Amino acid sequence: MSGTETQTQDATGKRVVLHTRGIERKYGSITAVDGVDIDIYAGEIMAIVGDNGAGKSTMIKMLCGAIQPDSGELYLEGQEGHVHLRSPHAARALGIETVFQDLALAPNRDVVSNLFLGREVYFGGLFSPLRILNTREMRRRAKEQLAELQINLPGLSGFELGQMSGGQRQSVAIARAAFWASRVLLMDEPTAALGVRESGAVLRLARSVADAGVAVVMVSHVLPHVMELADRVVVMRGGRKIAEITENIRQDRLISLIVGAEQQVYEQALRGDTETAELLE
Repeated sequence: MSGTETQTQDATGKRVVLHTRGIERKYGSITAVDGVDIDIYAGEIMAIVGDNGAGKSTMIKMLCGAIQPDSGELYLEGQEGHVHLRSPHAARALGIETVFQDLALAPNRDVVSNLFLGREVYFGGLFSPLRILNTREMRRRAKEQLAELQINLPGLSGFELGQMSGGQRQSVAIARAAFWASRVLLMDEPTAALGVRESGAVLRLARSVADAGVAVVMVSHVLPHVMELADRVVVMRGGRKIAEITENIRQDRLISLIVGAEQQVYEQALRGDTETAELLE
């Protein structure tokens, strides 16, 4: 990768912070993701939906470096040529953070410790020979981050995450990712197993991250949440991207695409069949 800074824009002038071209991943004879092209825009929330086995989670794992594509390319704003995300650590170094379903939190540690897990602040810097934690600085920065995201928690220190609700732990996971994400925040089923109130708080948090200019990509089975939050929806089925919707996002339409009822109509519209295209309105 080159350090030469380049900025990518689409035809409308929107900033494309990450995009894929022909990305593919196989597991033996099974093609989990089959030649997918997507563009991810700064300050936008893009949802990826599809039935089980559609390739959504595999797509997220390739975008965050957890697995590598077998073919195809990823391009990142500010990097010349395509990039190789060989690990989640490499992705994080480029400003791509991920919130997985298991949250990857330390339940026996407090909020501050979790926000800075693996990125602790030391007096004298990371390479100081004394390696003394600057807990005051970490607490100050954690307090600022949570206030900016409007997250209210029982306490920043001295209160273990294991004692918090599922929604509060999810908020901490998203806050940690948002704290370090300079380009893209990926979320895999962010409202799974949460109640109505807690889900609403997580959705508001995701919107505040996007409003700050970070691109947000979420995988979700909860279509009402997708319709409420997403600016754009990519529908996957059988490892392929079969539709991309930016307007008139309706639940019945998404279900039709997910199960395949609308796929033939959509593909005809893409080929320029204007009469068929009208059926999608």
